[in-house]
Amino acid sequence: MENLLQIVIYFPLFAVIAVLLARKEEWIKWIALTATSITFFLSLPLIFNFDISQSHIPQYLTEGPSILSGFDVKYLIGLDGLSLLLFMLTTLFGPIVVLSSWTSIKKHLKGYYSMLLLLQTASLGVFASLDLVVFYVFFELSLIPMYFLIGIWGSTDRIQATVKFFIYTMVGSLIMLVALLYLGFYAGGIHPEFSFVSDWRYIAGPEVQIGLVEQTWMFLAFALAFCIKVPLFPFHTWLPYAHTEAPTAGSVVLAAIMLKVGTYGLLRFTMPVFPNAFMEFAPWLAVLAVIGIIYGALVAMVQKDVKRLVAYSSVSHLGFVVLGIFAFNTVAVQGAIIQMINHGLSTGALFLIVGMIYDRRHTRLIKDFGGIATVVPVFAVMFMIATLSSIGLPGLNGFIGEFLILNGTFFSELYDNAAFAVIGALGVILAAVYMLWMYQRVMFGPIKHEENKTLKDLNLREVGLLLPLVLFMVWIGIRSEDFTRYSEVWVEHYIEETKDKSVAVLQNTRGEDLPDWTARIYELDSEGLSDTEWVYKD
Repeated sequence: MENLLQIVIYFPLFAVIAVLLARKEEWIKWIALTATSITFFLSLPLIFNFDISQSHIPQYLTEGPSILSGFDVKYLIGLDGLSLLLFMLTTLFGPIVVLSSWTSIKKHLKGYYSMLLLLQTASLGVFASLDLVVFYVFFELSLIPMYFLIGIWGSTDRIQATVKFFIYTMVGSLIMLVALLYLGFYAGGIHPEFSFVSDWRYIAGPEVQIGLVEQTWMFLAFALAFCIKVPLFPFHTWLPYAHTEAPTAGSVVLAAIMLKVGTYGLLRFTMPVFPNAFMEFAPWLAVLAVIGIIYGALVAMVQKDVKRLVAYSSVSHLGFVVLGIFAFNTVAVQGAIIQMINHGLSTGALFLIVGMIYDRRHTRLIKDFGGIATVVPVFAVMFMIATLSSIGLPGLNGFIGEFLILNGTFFSELYDNAAFAVIGALGVILAAVYMLWMYQRVMFGPIKHEENKTLKDLNLREVGLLLPLVLFMVWIGIRSEDFTRYSEVWVEHYIEETKDKSVAVLQNTRGEDLPDWTARIYELDSEGLSDTEWVYKD
């Protein structure tokens, strides 16, 4: 078990060599499928042997020596309650995205499957990294294969989509890099042995207390990068283009895995490292989240392209995750974590389904379909389950996450306003409207085009792609505690640690001018904050 985590992360990368050396196209596909399947099965012991009672402590830890003298930058990886399920979701989707490309990708197969394998290694590295510099390297590495997947194997307007994707993500990444370097030197100035420290565990600990002004600027830099990655309104405009123009596998990985890096980063870094700024800006981020929920739903409602509709639904659904993160209580944050998994399953399945129907009709326009439920009944059933999962039907996975988020938001001390939960609930209603309306127009009514009368139903390969996702949709919907238990201790621990650290920072500012917002979040005594308590001012 000691080196298993490293094997899982880098096995797809070594498989790239075998792909490049393969002489026949058929071998390329089978090598990629075998490598991703082995990666998934090798990852299973990581979740089976995970100590849930200690989920706030990284497990399967691998720590290397400092890379540079005087700089505490080291190879440091491990999994805890926040990263475990996202890591497993990444390994699950590995063979699924390979199989989804089995017949649709016909050019540059070596390059295509090499990019998929590289992307899986980069994504696994992001969720396992405990050192900020190592995290940033994997974070940037994941952009490279996605850039080529969209730019080479995308649709007609792939170049425009690729450029927009690259500009948005690189701007956010470079701003975060500046803040990361400042944070590393700031933490290194406190550490007795190093001038630069990027060990996330040390920076988030009580030893590193960042001043309120520094917290504000660094929080904004990190949050901007992660909000672009989510993407949160108004930084979302790159996503519909990228989703629409990407090949099916690219859209699936983007929706199921890469967008979660943004919400993961908000929880992993901004909450425990910048606690005071996190609480101060929580209502503002909540405003952007609810705007994104409603805006994404309304724009999705008027889309003519099914794939573009699903893309805008991601903007809406991920707004729920951000809303739950900044509600900052156990119920809402637990809901946000499980909703990351739920969104990956449901939206990933929807993009697979859109890709399957596109392979048959070479169109994604809603008006080109209608009445095909009787022609492709198995497809209709799978499409309906994924649709109901996406809109949060009770008994399926989407309901659990949205219910926890809205419940926690309603009682959030940081928001102190039930309107956030009420508006968010309106987004659930709108999701049912645009998703069911789309399903009705695609699947029911008269058959308008002759081509639709001869459509082939799903084959065994396609059913095999969707069945695991459907299984998890039902499993989470019925027994959500089988999944939320992995993060429960982590959430409780880090919320309390964040509160304690924020109070300690205020206590160390005695004699300094405090921003006006501190009185809104903390009960400040008249003796210079000696008995400060974290309590929201009613």
